[in-house]
Amino acid sequence: MKSRVRKEARNFLFIILGSAVLGLGYALFLIPHHIVPGGVSGIAIILNYFFSLPVGLTSIVLNIPILYLGVKVLGRGYGLRTILGMLILNFTIDLMHEVIKLPSATSNPLLASIYGGLLLGAGLGLVFRGRASTGGTDVLGMVLNRWTGISVGVGIFLVDFFIISASGFSFHSLEAPLLGYLTLFLSSKTIDFVLEGWSYAKLVLIVTEKEEEVKDFILKDMNRSGTFLKGETFYLGKPRKVIMTVISRKEFPILRQEVKRIDPEAFMIITEVYEVIGRGFRTRSL
Repeated sequence: MKSRVRKEARNFLFIILGSAVLGLGYALFLIPHHIVPGGVSGIAIILNYFFSLPVGLTSIVLNIPILYLGVKVLGRGYGLRTILGMLILNFTIDLMHEVIKLPSATSNPLLASIYGGLLLGAGLGLVFRGRASTGGTDVLGMVLNRWTGISVGVGIFLVDFFIISASGFSFHSLEAPLLGYLTLFLSSKTIDFVLEGWSYAKLVLIVTEKEEEVKDFILKDMNRSGTFLKGETFYLGKPRKVIMTVISRKEFPILRQEVKRIDPEAFMIITEVYEVIGRGFRTRSL
């Protein structure tokens, strides 16, 4: 019970902290320059431009039919944390922009787009780590997935693309959607960083006829281990051992150079690794 309470308290702290970061991003950068990052808040920024409506309160009102649709299509289970995250986020946005009236941090729209996107992504990443959502386009993405079969990611992209593009027509500016797309890109990358961190290792798959020499180098010279996978060549149908190993980023150039020296015809596949659980690597805490 104590462990569950601590976990819920930690999640709530993530939601509060993430909402505060999001509020700063909107108040300091996005709202003053009318930069639309997609989502329901993007629609609220457009309405704020024409009617001076509070962005947070407008987002809450716009989210009501979306949340209702989400409950009808997806069920009640997902909704409580979404409602909590959405309310805290939009309350924080209006607190900072309408009540405290934080001044714009820059007069340069490009800088506002960059730093607004970074804060937006950092805040959303923290809210997601708190196992919550902020409503809006992620709910619409899940609904589109249920109705049409397209992936949730594609559904969210289509909705955000339409909203950001609409800012160009609303503000009669070609720069407006360009800044919005930049903000959306930076925020999505920052979300990945907050949720996954820097990739600190690389997974390497090596196909070579000199697998024993490569194995000896990995074991003895690099003091790393690995696994032999059973494979078969397509063209000749010959059995072939595939070496799989995980190494640190700084070790990779050494391995690549040595494998090419041992077997210039070796085939290597390299991919990023964000967490390794096992001997020789530290485990990343959540």
